[in-house]
Amino acid sequence: MKKVLWPGLLAGLAMLVVGLAVYTLGGVFFPGMAAEYQNPQLFRPWSDPLMSLMFVHPLILGIVLAWAWDKIKSVSGGYLNFALGVWLVATIPGMLISYGSLPLSLLMVACWTINGLIQSLVGSFVLAKLNK
Repeated sequence: MKKVLWPGLLAGLAMLVVGLAVYTLGGVFFPGMAAEYQNPQLFRPWSDPLMSLMFVHPLILGIVLAWAWDKIKSVSGGYLNFALGVWLVATIPGMLISYGSLPLSLLMVACWTINGLIQSLVGSFVLAKLNK
């Protein structure tokens, strides 16, 4: 449990911080995307209590990834291959279905996809360092 819970929470916290940074930078570099987030037809307002799940999600993901890392940490290529595998399995299909089923711009989906890759790399790096 000690190999999973604390490393997972730390990885999740790192992924949350990185995700917020990418979200902020995306709005700076692509103002149209920032406006897209304000569309009530697409997204709940930040005042909605359900939006707090956006902050819980990386923590839960971190714990799940810590469990998976503990099971297969000897994977060839280390944390980089683990991160790419997580990204390919968890992010790519979700982004394809999001783009295909929701009225989202390709730019937003591309930014989310890149964010998923960066978060996977950061979370996997943290897990690798904490579980040597």
